[in-house]
This record gives sequence, C-alpha cells and structure tokens, in this order.
Amino acid sequence: MSTKARSANSSNKIEIGWCEMVDVPSLGLLQVHAKMDTGAATSSIHATRIKPISRDGKPYVEFWFRLNAGEKPKRYEAPIIDRRIVRSSNGERQDRYVISAQFCFGKRCWNGQLTLANRRTMAFPLLIGRRALRRGFLVNSGRRWVLGKPANQESTGI
Repeated sequence: MSTKARSANSSNKIEIGWCEMVDVPSLGLLQVHAKMDTGAATSSIHATRIKPISRDGKPYVEFWFRLNAGEKPKRYEAPIIDRRIVRSSNGERQDRYVISAQFCFGKRCWNGQLTLANRRTMAFPLLIGRRALRRGFLVNSGRRWVLGKPANQESTGI
C-alpha cells in the first residue's frame, strides 16, 4: 500500500491508547477500564458464575460482574448469540458464550460481540478485540487514556 493511500485510510480514524475507558450501555456499564488487544479477534468481559438460562423459551446467559474493586458483583443476563472455542492468552482453548453488546468510545457507539470469560487474573475487566477496533480506531501503543482518564487512576494499577 502506498504511503498516500495509507495516510488517507488512517486519517478518518480516531486515535486511542492501549487502554481506555469504555461504556457498555447495553449492560448499563459506564467507564469500564479496557485494554485494546489487536491480537484478539473478539472482545471479552470478565464474568463469573456464568450459567445458561431460558427466558421466554430463548437461550440466555446469566453472569456476575463487578465494575470496581470493593464493590459487590452484580447479576446480568443477556441473550446468547453463539458459543465459540477461544484460545485464551495462556494458550488454553475455552468454550465461551457470546453475547451482543453496545460499545461507546467517546461519542462513537456501535453494536458488537463480547465473550464471557473469567479475567480475574487480568489487569483489565474488558478486552477490546480487533473486530471492534476496525470500526474506525487506530491504537497508539505509546499512549493511554486518550479519550479521558479514569476518575481515580491509582485504582487502575496501570
């Protein structure tokens, strides 16, 4: 690709850092600490007590999520749109539920997919994969919190 074509293609993209605050309004979540991961295809959210349930004869999944340390986890449920085998960061293959979710980075919002996984040992409860990032974002690995700093940056451990 020529330099001219590359710069024209990237000029309409929003530059973001390797970690950002992301809203997931479809789950009622605001200002979630998220890591951008161009190596992951699908985005993933920390979930515990993951259990398939039925709502009006349709497959749903129930899970628990805690936005901030010190808070009690809250129960969430969402329609199951798929189940996938995903290779985790440690190379393990995991069978995960996939749900639909709305994401907002600043003023740009779109619908995407989230896998549910126990990310307890990870620094970020939300991982944003490349399918979401190709919605018009350019990840600058040398920057963080480009869209706005967390209220209490010390609590992020980053």
